[in-house]
Amino acid sequence: MIEREFIEQGFKKAQIEEYLKKELGKAGFSKADILKTPMVTRIVLHVSRPGLAIGKGGKNIERITEEVAKKFGIENPQIEIMEIPNPALDAQTMADKIATLIERGYSWKSVAYRTVQDIIEAGAQGVELILKGKLAGKSGRKRKYRLAYGYMKKVGDQTKLVDYAKSTAYPKVGAIGIKLRIIRPEVVFPDKVNIAEIAKEKLEAMEKTAEEKKEKAEEEKKSKEGKTKESKGEKKTEEKKEQKTKKEKKTTKDKKSKKEKEDKK
Repeated sequence: MIEREFIEQGFKKAQIEEYLKKELGKAGFSKADILKTPMVTRIVLHVSRPGLAIGKGGKNIERITEEVAKKFGIENPQIEIMEIPNPALDAQTMADKIATLIERGYSWKSVAYRTVQDIIEAGAQGVELILKGKLAGKSGRKRKYRLAYGYMKKVGDQTKLVDYAKSTAYPKVGAIGIKLRIIRPEVVFPDKVNIAEIAKEKLEAMEKTAEEKKEKAEEEKKSKEGKTKESKGEKKTEEKKEQKTKKEKKTTKDKKSKKEKEDKK
């Protein structure tokens, strides 16, 4: 069955990601993209600190490649490291950061507010953080706390554009579940249209076309003026030529008449 193959692939990917998270936790591991080709299996690792992931002389990455091939039965694995450009806008990185800070003994409330503030400062369009579990202490009951800012999509196909991540913190008091959603600044939703921007663009386009028409009309006017000047100049030269020829004819006539008079005498 095809369904079983897909389930097996998903299960294997989850196992690989779990192993890589343990091995590359200090390197700020976020996620792994597995791409199968006829020759090799490319595994792209998204990390915030690539230097720690590669290791001295690439020894760390070589060791991980060998272990991935042995443990998960992947033929010819080729591991590539990709640096996360802005870790504050990566949901998994930030969720794991919250979990580690809570486990170290920091107040969950201060950690939550500080993280949301960092994400907003990084330029996110929207962020939602949900903490659920033993937030009230040992004797207290489990609670749910939600922090939200900006625009957020939760239903429909457009939720694929939202970066969503889960993590779990295990302090002494009890487990705390973390859910984080981030909408990055470059994300554009098809249903969200800015009318003011469209109107501005159209107005600019109309102004541009009007300026182009004006420039064209001025060029045509200048070319016409140049042509009229040329025609006037040609007319003047023709008139001058005609006058010259008339003068020449007159002088030749006068000379002939003089000669005739002299011959008669």
